[in-house]
Amino acid sequence: MFATLSSPLFFTAWASGTATGLGLFAVVGAQSAFILRQGLMRAHLLSVVAICALIDAIFIFASVSGLQALTSWFPWLTTAVLWFGVAFLSWYALQSARRAWTATGGLAAARDVVPSRRAAMLGALGFSLLNPHFWLDMVVVGSLAHGFEDARMAFAAGAFTASLLWLAVLGIGSRLFAPFFASASAWRILDGLIAVVMAALAISLALKGV
Repeated sequence: MFATLSSPLFFTAWASGTATGLGLFAVVGAQSAFILRQGLMRAHLLSVVAICALIDAIFIFASVSGLQALTSWFPWLTTAVLWFGVAFLSWYALQSARRAWTATGGLAAARDVVPSRRAAMLGALGFSLLNPHFWLDMVVVGSLAHGFEDARMAFAAGAFTASLLWLAVLGIGSRLFAPFFASASAWRILDGLIAVVMAALAISLALKGV
């Protein structure tokens, strides 16, 4: 049995899920930095945001439905994802550092090196599924949702609402800040900051794995 839409418990669970989701998702991590750069480049932003939203929806509701059981049955999955994440983040940090070192233009130059839609969508998949923090967030959402019993799916809906809100903020924000990135120096600073964020995440994950 699940709580109905008119039930006070449904709204309470939804609001709690939204607040929890914003607390977990509204950070400038690997996925957020990737979306911001795609938006500033005007490179398949809608496709990237759609992929991220779809992944969040699938795994938020799957987590509430029993994703935690999967990691308990196959504990090696956690370690495998962690080290894949370290490798992926390290590679992207190096790519960002290279762009920061060799930048030759602003938005116009960025448009000249826009990756294909397929590459952009694969990047969105990688920054979600190869990010151990993503899996940790899903486990947290699943754990907290079960405290609402029959309204746990309302909690999941709230967490997904938070995901959509944060993705919208990233998408709209990247467009609003686009004029500030008309110069090569702004892009070099952005890529330098992204390289630092990715490298720091890779190092912190690697330290957890040793």
